[in-house]
Amino acid sequence: MKKWLGLLVALVLFVVLAACGPDEAKESDKKDSTSPNSGESAESSMPEKPESLTIWVNAEEKQEQAVKQITDKYTEETGIAVELVPINMLDQVEKLDVEGPAGNGPDIIFQPHDRIGDLAMRGLVDPVDLSDVESEYTDIALEAVTYDGDYWGAPAVMETYAMYYNKSLVDAPETMEDIMSVAADFTDASQDKYGFLMEAANFYFVYPFFSGYGAYVFANDGENYDIADVGLANDGAKEGGDLVQSWFNNGYIPQDLTPDIMNGLFKEGKVATVLNGPWMVREYQEALGEDLGVVPLPLLDNGENPKSFVGVKSYMLSYYSDNKEWATDLMKYITNEENAMVYYEVAGEIPPRHDAIENPIIADDEIYSAFAEQTNYGEPMPNVPAMQQVWDPINNALNFISKGEPVDEVMDEAVEMILSNIEASGAN
Repeated sequence: MKKWLGLLVALVLFVVLAACGPDEAKESDKKDSTSPNSGESAESSMPEKPESLTIWVNAEEKQEQAVKQITDKYTEETGIAVELVPINMLDQVEKLDVEGPAGNGPDIIFQPHDRIGDLAMRGLVDPVDLSDVESEYTDIALEAVTYDGDYWGAPAVMETYAMYYNKSLVDAPETMEDIMSVAADFTDASQDKYGFLMEAANFYFVYPFFSGYGAYVFANDGENYDIADVGLANDGAKEGGDLVQSWFNNGYIPQDLTPDIMNGLFKEGKVATVLNGPWMVREYQEALGEDLGVVPLPLLDNGENPKSFVGVKSYMLSYYSDNKEWATDLMKYITNEENAMVYYEVAGEIPPRHDAIENPIIADDEIYSAFAEQTNYGEPMPNVPAMQQVWDPINNALNFISKGEPVDEVMDEAVEMILSNIEASGAN
C-alpha cells in the first residue's frame, strides 16, 4: 500500500511541475527583457521588442549628430533600430496631425514644453511614465512637462537667457544700474556702438523685467493656471513697461534692431552687453574668444532677480505609436545621466538633470554655468493652450511702447485682447 501511495504522490508532483514549467519560462523571459534606460537590471514586463522605433528630431546638425550617437548605442544594446527623421521642431505638430492617423507618424517627437497643453488637448500625444526616474530631473523641468496631473515628456534640454558681456569693454555687470551706466557710457548710434542690446519688443526676452516687479502671465496656485487672471497689466507690469520704454527713449536700443544686427554688432566688438540665450554661445565664442563672458541677469533696482522664462524641450510620446513601452524606454535612455552629457558635449545644450548641472564639465564652465544658475530664478513658460493667445497682443503692446505710446493704456488694452482671444478660441 505504501508503495502505491508513494507512486501516486510522485505522479501528482510530476503533473504539478510540468504545469508550472511554461509559466516559469515566461517569467524567466520577463526577467531577461530588462529596460536598458538606466543600465539597471530591475525586472520588467516589457512587451516583445519592435524591429525599429522612429524619432522626429529637430532639423539642426549638432542636435542630429548627438541623437544619432546616442541611438546608435541604444541599437547596439537592444537590437532595436532607431530611425531619425529631421523635421523642424515647430513643424512637427501639424505634420503629426496628418501623418499620425495615416500610420506614417513617428513613435517620438521633440517639442518645447509650452506646446504640451495644445498637443494633449488635440490628442496627439500620450502621458509618459517617469515614475522610476523622475527624481533625476530638475524640479523646474518636471514642472514644465506636467499638465493636468501627468508628465507629458522626458525632459532633454532646459534653456533660458542670461547677460553676455565683452570683457575687453566692461566688467561683469551685477545690477541693472550697472547695465544702464554702461549703456549711457558706450552708446553712440552714429558709430553703431552700444552699451546694451536685447530684443526689447519681444515678450519672451522682456518678461523678466515685468515678472521681477510682480507681473505674471496667468495666476498659478502651484498646481494649476487660472487663465482668467492675467497679470500683465498690474502695477509690476506697468513698471516693467516704463523701464523698457526708457531704453528706447534714451536711444540705448534702436527701433529697427533685429537679432541678426544685434548679433553681428556684438561679434564685431561694438556692443558691451547683450541679453541672449545659450544657442548663441558657440557663435559668440568663435568671434570673441576669451573676451566672452556671461552672468545671470543683473539684479533689478528693487533687489530682485529678474525671473526669466525657462523653456524645456522634451521627447514626447506619439498617441499613434504602436510601441509605447519601448518608445518610453528610448526616451529615458536618451535623457539618462551618461547620454545627457553626450548630448551636452555635442549639441551644446544644458540637460535638466541634477547630476548634469553638478557635473564639473558644466558647473566649472564659466559660460554655461551662468545659464544654469539663471534657471534657479526662472519659471517655466505656461504650457496651457491659452498661452498661444498671449504672444501677439503682448508683442504688439511692446512695439507700441517702444514707439512712445502710453504704457498704462497699452498694457490694459493688451490684456483685454488676450482675454478676448482666449474666450474666442475656447482655450483652457
